Amino acid sequence: MGRTLSEHESKRLVAEFGVPVVAEREVRTAAEAVRAAEDLGHLVVVKLNGAGIAHKTERGLVRLGLATSEQVQVAAEELLGRAQPEDGEVTLLVAPMVRGSRELIAGLHHDPQFGRCVMVGIGGVLAEATADVAFALVPIDATDALEMLDALSGQALLGPVRGEPALDRDAVAEVLEGLSRLATARPDIESVDVNPLLITDGRPLAVDALVEVGEAAS
Repeated sequence: MGRTLSEHESKRLVAEFGVPVVAEREVRTAAEAVRAAEDLGHLVVVKLNGAGIAHKTERGLVRLGLATSEQVQVAAEELLGRAQPEDGEVTLLVAPMVRGSRELIAGLHHDPQFGRCVMVGIGGVLAEATADVAFALVPIDATDALEMLDALSGQALLGPVRGEPALDRDAVAEVLEGLSRLATARPDIESVDVNPLLITDGRPLAVDALVEVGEAAS
């Protein structure tokens, strides 16, 4: 029987393999959330975190742009109050509010016919509509990763946009290589979804991730 890691656990795992993730604190109470926000500095994001929570936005389990300790206190209490029994044990994630004009998606997928693949694509609100993605079989190297980026149709989004520099392709290639190494090191990993992989100052930063663990692949 497979299981899903919490967002915090998922990000810790991909970070071990070189995926840059947003700095965050995992806390259990509203008071701890306030202290974490004060340490990180406002603006912050607060999310409800748990292995049984896969779709936070749809359930209203994310609070953005919290500028004061009072706002963090209220948001944390509201989120804890929204926890459901099927969510299992829950915590709160407090992270700085990160902004970027572009988003990518990246991950690992297990194709029944070909095996495990690394994926990268154009993210954001149009991700599903455009389906602009590229795949490569594990393992990949830097050349493979750069070729995946070259295969995307939305090349204009990878150049300078809205005052931000062009995408650091080598940095994104390192993310894809890291996911490939994760697949090799952990044959029990069924899938990884890094979405969004936010592009800030041209460099990638994972602000959300979801890892599914299954049986060791043969």
